[in-house]
Amino acid sequence: MKNLKTQFALLFKATDPRYRPRPSVKEALRNPKILLREVLAGLVVALALIPEAISFSILAGVDPRVGLFSSFVMAITTSILGGRPAMISAATGAVALVIAPVARDYGLDYFLATVVLAGIFQLLLAAMGAAKLMRFIPRSVMIGFVNSLAILIFLAQLPHLLGVPLAVYFLVALGILVMVFMPKLTRVIPAPLVAIVLVTAIVLLTAIQVPRVGDEGELPQTLPELLIPDVPINLETFNIIAPYALAMALVGLLESLMTAKLVDEITDTHSHKTRESFAQGVGNVLSGIFGGMGGCAMIGQTMINVKASGARTRISTFLAGVFLLLLVVGLGDLVAQVPMAALVAVMVMVSVGTFNWHSILPKTLARMPKSETAVMLATVAVVVYSHNLAIGVIVGVVFAMVAFARRVAHFASVTRTVGGSGQTAAALYTVEGELFFASSNDLTTMFEYSEDPKNIVIDVTNSHFWDASTIAAIDSITEKYEGLGKSVYIRGMNEASKKLHTRLAGTFMNE
Repeated sequence: MKNLKTQFALLFKATDPRYRPRPSVKEALRNPKILLREVLAGLVVALALIPEAISFSILAGVDPRVGLFSSFVMAITTSILGGRPAMISAATGAVALVIAPVARDYGLDYFLATVVLAGIFQLLLAAMGAAKLMRFIPRSVMIGFVNSLAILIFLAQLPHLLGVPLAVYFLVALGILVMVFMPKLTRVIPAPLVAIVLVTAIVLLTAIQVPRVGDEGELPQTLPELLIPDVPINLETFNIIAPYALAMALVGLLESLMTAKLVDEITDTHSHKTRESFAQGVGNVLSGIFGGMGGCAMIGQTMINVKASGARTRISTFLAGVFLLLLVVGLGDLVAQVPMAALVAVMVMVSVGTFNWHSILPKTLARMPKSETAVMLATVAVVVYSHNLAIGVIVGVVFAMVAFARRVAHFASVTRTVGGSGQTAAALYTVEGELFFASSNDLTTMFEYSEDPKNIVIDVTNSHFWDASTIAAIDSITEKYEGLGKSVYIRGMNEASKKLHTRLAGTFMNE
C-alpha cells in the first residue's frame, strides 16, 4: 500500500519536461488573450455538453440529471487531476451502453454502485501501468478510430435533421457558414460560440418554432448531493455489478487514452497517460457517489475545445464543468431556449474537422500497404456498426497483429546446400529471419529428410528464436532426422535463442 501511495504521488510531480503543459495555467492567467480564449472555449463546451448528457442519460435509462451531474463531476475532477490538459471528460454514449442493463434490471442504486466500482477498477489499472499498452496501438488503428468517431458524431446529428421544420436546415447552414468564415476575420472569440449566440438570437427574435434544448429533457434545478448507493455490501452484489464495472472501466480508459493520444498529435505535446488513467478512476468514483453515471473522455467536445476553440490548458476544462452547472441550475430556463440547430451545426463542423480526409485520398491509398488500409477500414466498420469505440479498437489491433504476423512470417527463409562425399557428406541448412509461431509452423516442411546425407547442420546465425512454437519445430526436425539414423547439429544461436532452446528443448518430443 505504501508503494502504491508513492507511485500515485509521483504522478503529480512535474519531473519530466515532456509533460510540462504549454502554455501552463500560470501563463494563461497572466495573459488576457489566452485567458479569454480558455474561458470562451469552456462556455462553448458547456453548451454542447448539455444535450449530449441528456441524451446519454436517456440511453442509460436514468434521469437526465444523472448525466448532467456526471458531466460536471468528471470535467472538474479531470481538469485538476488529469494528465491531458484541455481534454474534456463527461458522460458518454460508450459508457451508457455498457451499464444501461444495470439500471434496467437492478435499479439506480446498483447502477451508481457499478459506476463507483468501475472507478476503483480504473485506479487499479492505472497502478498496474495499463496506460503503457497504448504504445501497441498502430497508426492505422488510430486513423480508423478518428475517422469512425467523425462518422459517429455526424450520425448522432441525423435525428435532429430528420422530420424537422424547414427552418432548421437554414439555421444549421447559417451556423456552419459562421464557423467557416469567422476564423478568417478573427480568432479572439471562438466561432462556435458566435454561431450558437447568433442562431439563438434569431430564433428568439423571430419566434420560430424549432426543436430546442429544453425539448431533450428536464434540466435539474438543484446542486448535486452526496449519495451513497444503498446496496448490500456482499459477494452477491459484487458478482452482479463487477462484470459491468470492469467493462465500463476498460471502455472508459481505452476511449480516454485514445482521445489523449489524438490531442497529443493535434497540439504537438505529450500527456501523462498514467495520470490521466488515475484521474478517470477518481472521477468515476466521485461521479457515482454524487449521483452521476460516470463517463470518460468525449472526442466531440474535446475537438470543440482544442480544434474549434483553440483551448490548450486545464482552465477550459475546469470552466466547462463550472459553466455546465451554472447554466443548467442557474440559467436553465434560458439554456432550454437554445435551438438544437445551433448545436447540430457545431457538431457537424467538429465531425468534418475530425475526419482524416488525407487517409482516403486516392494517392494515399495507392501508397499505403493494403494491410494498413484494411486495418483502418476494419476499425471504422466495427465502430460504426457496434457504436462501441472499444470493440472497434480491439478488433483493429487484433487485425493489425494478424497482418503483421503474416507479413513477418514471409521474411523467414531456408537455404539448402550439400557438400562432401561418403561419411563426410553433410547438408547445410541456412535459416534466416525471425522464427515465431507464424513462421516456424512451416519450418518443418523445408527440409529434405530422406534425401539428406547422414550429417545435418542447421545454421541459425541470422535468425532468432522467439517462442515455444519455434523450439517445438526444431525438436520435430531433430526427431525426424534421428528417426532416420541421421545426426543434427544446430549452430550460430544467439544468447537469447540459446537460453530459450536450453530451457525448452526436448519438452515437445513425441507430443
